[in-house]
Amino acid sequence: MNRSIYSLLLMDDVIQAVDQLAYAQNTSRSNMVNQILAEHLSVKTPEQRMRDIFEQIEALMVQQNAFQIQFQPSDAMLSVRTALAYKYKPTVRYSVELFRSDPNVLGELRVSARTQNAGLLRMLDHFFRLWQKLENYHLSAVYPKGVPCRIESGRYCRTFAWPKENCTNAQLGESISSYIQNFDCALKAFFELDEQNLQAGIDQINLQYQKNIQQEKILL
Repeated sequence: MNRSIYSLLLMDDVIQAVDQLAYAQNTSRSNMVNQILAEHLSVKTPEQRMRDIFEQIEALMVQQNAFQIQFQPSDAMLSVRTALAYKYKPTVRYSVELFRSDPNVLGELRVSARTQNAGLLRMLDHFFRLWQKLENYHLSAVYPKGVPCRIESGRYCRTFAWPKENCTNAQLGESISSYIQNFDCALKAFFELDEQNLQAGIDQINLQYQKNIQQEKILL
């Protein structure tokens, strides 16, 4: 949505109340006024869209005992974490950031593990590259030039393009939640693989991934 500068004559008490509310919600005065007016006039803002999507993601993720919702420092981000069955049970964090006004990109998922363990980092890198390979193969119709992602040490970043289909905020939230759960399920299955039957296990992860995306209404 486009934004323009307008001059408004408002009471000092009103501005003081707006500033207090903006501070509590970690946003600016202008953005707070915009949200208040939009809600009063039933106009959907990018912030409301993001809030609707996050509420749907959170509602679905809390149903899974493996995930914990974390405190959100920004209204444009949602983070959940889970434990990985590897030695000292390191924590894996899934952080979703939604973009307010990008016409092409809905947002980005960042998967990270805070660890210095070389063995764990090596296994994470192997899985991230396996996941990238699976997505590039199975989602070639959606991303003919390759899935937009980045692989760093202990970190995987995946960009979500806006779906071509018209969909509701609830459907977007459901698709993002499903993506995280499918990723997490494959990650944990990878860490449980038997080295003697490694290829058979990878083939099973591939089959499960293919089955999952066939059930998806929206491919991100």
